[in-house]
Amino acid sequence: MIKSDIEIARETRLDDITVIAGRLGISDSEIETYGRYKAKIGDGVYKRLENKPDGKLILVTAVNPTPAGEGKTTTTVGLGQALSRIGKKAIIALREPSLGPVFGMKGGAAGGGYSQVLPMEDINLHFTGDLHAVTAANNLLCALIDNHIQQGNALGIDPRRVLFPRVLDINDRALRSVVIGLGGKADGFVRQDSFTITVASEIMAILCLCENITHLKEMLSEIIVAYTFGGGPVRCRDLRAQGALCALLKDAIKPNLVQTTENTPCLIHGGPFANIAHGCNSVRATRLCLKLADYTVTEAGFGADLGAEKFFDIKCRKAGLKPSAAVIVVTAKALKYNGGVREKDKWGLENLEALKAGSENLVKHIENIRLFGLPAVVAFNRVPADTETEIQFLKKVCEENGAAFAVSEAFAKGSAGAVALAEKVVDVCDTPSSFRFLYEDGMGLREKIETISRRIYGADGVVFDPAASEQIRLTEDLGGGSLPVCMAKTQYSLTDDPAKLGRPKGFYINIREVRYMAGAGFTVAVTGKIMTMPGLPKVPCAESIDVDAGGNISGLF
Repeated sequence: MIKSDIEIARETRLDDITVIAGRLGISDSEIETYGRYKAKIGDGVYKRLENKPDGKLILVTAVNPTPAGEGKTTTTVGLGQALSRIGKKAIIALREPSLGPVFGMKGGAAGGGYSQVLPMEDINLHFTGDLHAVTAANNLLCALIDNHIQQGNALGIDPRRVLFPRVLDINDRALRSVVIGLGGKADGFVRQDSFTITVASEIMAILCLCENITHLKEMLSEIIVAYTFGGGPVRCRDLRAQGALCALLKDAIKPNLVQTTENTPCLIHGGPFANIAHGCNSVRATRLCLKLADYTVTEAGFGADLGAEKFFDIKCRKAGLKPSAAVIVVTAKALKYNGGVREKDKWGLENLEALKAGSENLVKHIENIRLFGLPAVVAFNRVPADTETEIQFLKKVCEENGAAFAVSEAFAKGSAGAVALAEKVVDVCDTPSSFRFLYEDGMGLREKIETISRRIYGADGVVFDPAASEQIRLTEDLGGGSLPVCMAKTQYSLTDDPAKLGRPKGFYINIREVRYMAGAGFTVAVTGKIMTMPGLPKVPCAESIDVDAGGNISGLF
């Protein structure tokens, strides 16, 4: 029996982080250590290497997530380890876990088994404080908005049209809609407000898309926080807030260096969700990885309909990145679930009929990757219950639809279990590709939303609520029409209805709200009933997490 993630993590011999940095050609003077096993990388490293050619960039994505779990981060880590094992200079680039899912339903996000990034407890709980810095910066701006209204409102801010919400990095549905300023006159102006989770903050998006501290300040200054009584926009710079926000983020902007269970280097930085935000780690971390290694393995959140599309159309567009290949992680259990098998005790039984029905979801994701001109490798995340008949069936499906196929057992075997995947990835990276975006900047916002909905999700069309139509008009009037679109949509389905699994046909995407993120440089189209502040499940993971008298944490997985 495989040991638990926490047991494996505690038995792993970690190298001092200065040793990991040294293998990448980074000197002790170029890092800021957080104990023995974590460090932030200073700005000077990229400046020193900026003229060095970039390595290959590999994106790891997946089918639509299911309760069975797909193992995307585990596969990402295992692939990075396996590339190192076969003699390639490789590095991994991941997002930082949010405390919301850690204490909620999903749990930690540092990989699993023998393909984890460590120290796992630190990474999942506070890490180097980046998400707290984003929370503090966001809420400082909120405090400055309300203080300005309280202190005479010289800008003429309409309290009914304050746009910028407060944030918290904990799932708390009770904060989705609140009233602030209750009490006396000295307690502020009474108005309705809301909270989103920190990883959906525009400041998180800005942190992940900025190039340097100067660019960070410029992007922060552009945030539209409210509208005036006359209908004009009020930006962060009008409140003279960007300098203070930048001061809170001056350390958070630096990428974090850690290592895997096999001492492969990993940069973890930034953490936007992919269902309600753009779902990728920071541009700064990815660019640095491309200079430090010949192969960079990164991931985007949830399925290719969300994380991968945003990685390509938002992150790559803004950062000038050109990926070489994409890996789609899949399990037999996930496809059986998409094929109609809802009972957990039946996921491990051979069922080719359900596998065939569910494989339509995989085929759509393969098609989506090919829409961007990239070769796709399907990583079959194998578990002991999977049969050779099932594996050969899926291999044939992938090859018939133009994707390479490899079995991965990174969870149980670490790099040794992902060698076949690594070799396949190296092969496809050496083949010519023609990476392209899904839509052009010059398209209108409606056309961009319809293009994503029709081509990526397979929708018949889009229905815009009247409020969303008005928000599109206002966004375009303010100059946001040329920006990319970040779709806020359920991760469980290609549609905006989480109950419609597999590859649905004959549906429309419903847009109820469009938000102009002028600082981040994209617009957010909110679909269906998606929430930007998640709630806790009936039995949250927090109930299983504990710490003993020696300070040892249990229950994270």
